[in-house]
Formats: sequence, structure tokens, C-alpha cells
Amino acid sequence: MSKKIGKFRMPAEWEPQKSVWMSWPHNKNDWPGLFENIPNVVGKIIKYLTKHQRIDLLINNNKNTIKKYLNKIGCNISNIKFHKVKTDRLWLRDSGPIFLVNKKIRKKSMLDFKFNAWSKYKNFRNDNKINNYIRKYLNIESVLPKKVNSNKFQRVVMEGGAFDNNGSGSILLTKECLLSSKQERNKGFKKIDYENLFSKYLNAKNFIWLNKGIVGDDTHGHIDDIARFVSKNTIMVAVEKNRSDKNYKALKENLKILRNSYDENGKRFKIIKIPMPSQVVIDKIRVPASYLNFFISNKTVLVPVFNVKEDKKVLKIFRKFFTKRKVVAIDCSDLIWGFGAIHCMTQQEPKI
Repeated sequence: MSKKIGKFRMPAEWEPQKSVWMSWPHNKNDWPGLFENIPNVVGKIIKYLTKHQRIDLLINNNKNTIKKYLNKIGCNISNIKFHKVKTDRLWLRDSGPIFLVNKKIRKKSMLDFKFNAWSKYKNFRNDNKINNYIRKYLNIESVLPKKVNSNKFQRVVMEGGAFDNNGSGSILLTKECLLSSKQERNKGFKKIDYENLFSKYLNAKNFIWLNKGIVGDDTHGHIDDIARFVSKNTIMVAVEKNRSDKNYKALKENLKILRNSYDENGKRFKIIKIPMPSQVVIDKIRVPASYLNFFISNKTVLVPVFNVKEDKKVLKIFRKFFTKRKVVAIDCSDLIWGFGAIHCMTQQEPKI
């Protein structure tokens, strides 16, 4: 498989999807005091997705109870495949596989990165086994990415929310997440190590390194809260107008970097500025609320909203760009208490 990896690529999120992999919430510790509201939010996301495509849903137990609930709120149950798999959390963007395709030979494979709960939490044993289950279920080849140009086997820790991909060779990343000694994923890794990694395993050739993520992000700088590809040459980027806000400086620097960046063909990107929501504070803690944590499916774009004044303006921006998909607002003002939103909990499986 490793000899053929060069013929495979990771499709962009807007390319045709066979399924969306998700996990049902069960860890009450991730939403202290608000957990009872979380199944409703996740249920709404599933409801909109199952209107047009398949969901592969990981559940710890209680299939009949979950199925009955999803049916009650209007989900298309015929588009849901339930998998009884133990998980620690529902953030499959980070713990799930990265799918690759080779359309010439009509073959799909997956990258099985090591998951260690963002080098922050201790309970990740079940989440680190998810990919092995999915590989067996789909009966596809799996690659364990390792450090490039190293004599010893050093398996790489990586999360899907740590990079964004335009499907044709460009990758967005942050220095805060991957090059910091805080919450260090891969000890001793330098910039060149990550670029070699993405070059080998994702066929990437163009790397855009932003500086920092947003305040409150327990992943320490995931890209999917601050900048996202929405086409091969278009990037949506988070901006903060309030000069006294802690995010102002970092987001301004990121915008400047993007304005001076080029795509894999040497052309400047089209930049769409997305305002940050007003601060969302729960139990005296500022949570990482961002509109950039959206998910693009086959027919819809699910956008997190937070019951703040910026919601309407942002939805207008999304609808102006995504003219061929229905833009759906999902109230994530409770979900974000788990420090993640819609993109964090979805992982698309591409269609060949």
C-alpha cells in the first residue's frame, strides 16, 4: 500500500460523499450541567443529513432507545447504519479516519493516525480503536502514517481538525497546534516533518501555516475554527473587529498571512471574511465559539449559530457563497460547552 500511496489523495469536503461518520453522545463529563440538551442538537444534525445521505452512527449501547428517539424527531432512519462501538467522545473529525481515494482504479483507503485526545486528556483508549473497526467494516486498506525519513517506526499523532485540505494539493495548518511544545503531538517534529508527512500521505505540495487559533480552544489551535477551504481557490477566514478582544491580534495576523498566500498553481486565494460571534461564556468559561466549524455535506451546509447578533449576518454570507446547497443554521450554544461544534463531530467518507 505504501508504494501506491502517491496515487491516492484526500478529496475536499465539498466533493461527493458516500456517508458521514458520527458518534452518539454519552460522555456527560464533556457537557457538565448541559448534557441533557446535547442529544437534541446531535439529533438535529443527523435529521438534516439523513434527508439526502447516509449516516454511519457509532453508539455505545441502547440502539433501540436511540433509534426510537431519532425516528421521533424526524430523521430518515433508513439512511442510518448503527454500529455498536465503544467511544470516549463524539469528536470523530479528530479520532476517526482520513479517507483517501484513487478514482483511476476506483479504490478507497484510509489513514489511521494515532489519537491521544489532543495531548490533553487521559481517556482516549476507545477512541484510538475506532479506525480499526471502520477499516474492518469497510474492508479497505489502512495506512499507519509514520515520520518520514526516519530509520525507526514513529507513528504520527494527528487530528482531522488540525488541517484543512482543498483536494488539489493545498493544506491549511497552524503553528500553535503542530509546532508548539504545549500539547505537543509528536515530540521533536519540526515544520519540515509535517510538510513531508502531508506531502507523502495526502499528496499535498502547498502549505499555508497560520499562527494561532482562538481563545478557549482546548485543542490548542485547530484550523477548523479559524480558516476553511470552501473551494479550490477560496478560503473563509474568521475575523474579529473588536480591538479589545483577545482574538483580535491573532486573527488579524492570520488574515494577513492568507492575503499573501498562493494556491498550488501560484494564484492568490479568494478570501471571504467571516465575523467572529460575540463572546460565548458558559459557567464563567469562554468557549471556542466560531462559525468556521461548519460542515459541508452533499446537499447542505450546516452552520453553527450561538444566539448572538452576528448570526444573521454570517448566514447571509454563507448563503451568498453556497448557492447550490441549502445553508442550515444549527443552534450550538449548548454543544460548544464540549469545546467543539459540527465539523468536529463529523467525518465524511468520499464516494468513488
